[in-house]
Amino acid sequence: MKTGSRSSRLGRTARRRLGKTVVYLLCILGSVLMLIPLAWLVRSSVMSLGQIFAFPPEWIPSPWRWENYPQALTSIPFFRYFVNTLVILVPSVLGTVITSTLAAYGFSRLQWPGRDIVFGILLTTLMLPYAVTLIPTFLLWASLGLVGTYWPLVVPHFFGGGIFYIFLLRQFFMTLPKELDEAAIIDGASPPQVLWYVIVPLSRPALITVVIFATLFEWNDFLEPLIYINRSSQHTLALGLAEFTGLYTSQWHLLMAASTVVILPVLVLFFFAQRYFIEGIALTGTKG
Repeated sequence: MKTGSRSSRLGRTARRRLGKTVVYLLCILGSVLMLIPLAWLVRSSVMSLGQIFAFPPEWIPSPWRWENYPQALTSIPFFRYFVNTLVILVPSVLGTVITSTLAAYGFSRLQWPGRDIVFGILLTTLMLPYAVTLIPTFLLWASLGLVGTYWPLVVPHFFGGGIFYIFLLRQFFMTLPKELDEAAIIDGASPPQVLWYVIVPLSRPALITVVIFATLFEWNDFLEPLIYINRSSQHTLALGLAEFTGLYTSQWHLLMAASTVVILPVLVLFFFAQRYFIEGIALTGTKG
């Protein structure tokens, strides 16, 4: 009996190890597949135009054309586009975090008639394609005479921030014990004080997750600036990258170099905030 029990335990241990090995191998394979486009981008950024489209593909540049980077950054007013992007990104992310936090607090910690019904209606708007509201929204801003300015790209973020971000923060807030709110209220705190001194400090992972998502969206947004901005001096980095592609010829090597520079801030942001990002995603939604 002891021999059989021991062999059974060894068999289960072997199966668990085999299962972990298979999972690790699948994760490594998936990571490699995800990194191939990035490697292709970086490799193409230091090649000539002819080398990029050579067949069979050349993975190692020969020679390394580092001059593509200064040439790409001077072919367009890169610094101006960078500043324009920040002018839109900073207030947009700030508005998203503030209004999403306030709305999520109202939907998760405050009791008021029809709260869950209103929240359910808001969630249904996530199923609406962006194209459905595109024309009415554009006509609204056009009637206000604000097309051609940054206002249509910034102001909406101060009126809700985004349903997805509200949902994300609401689910996180609901994981926090309500006894904390009750204790603060007994000590004389008002609902805004409870939010600022109790909920916000405990929700740092979720808030950082919202900041990362909102920053990525605004940094990479191409469609909205294309619709509302009509002067090249107001272009963002996403619109600036499109200037490397023309009707008859495209400077792909310069586009790859400029694209590599553009994605570097995003990689740095995620590198320093990945711990909070993973923690915020892991803890969100653990309580309905």
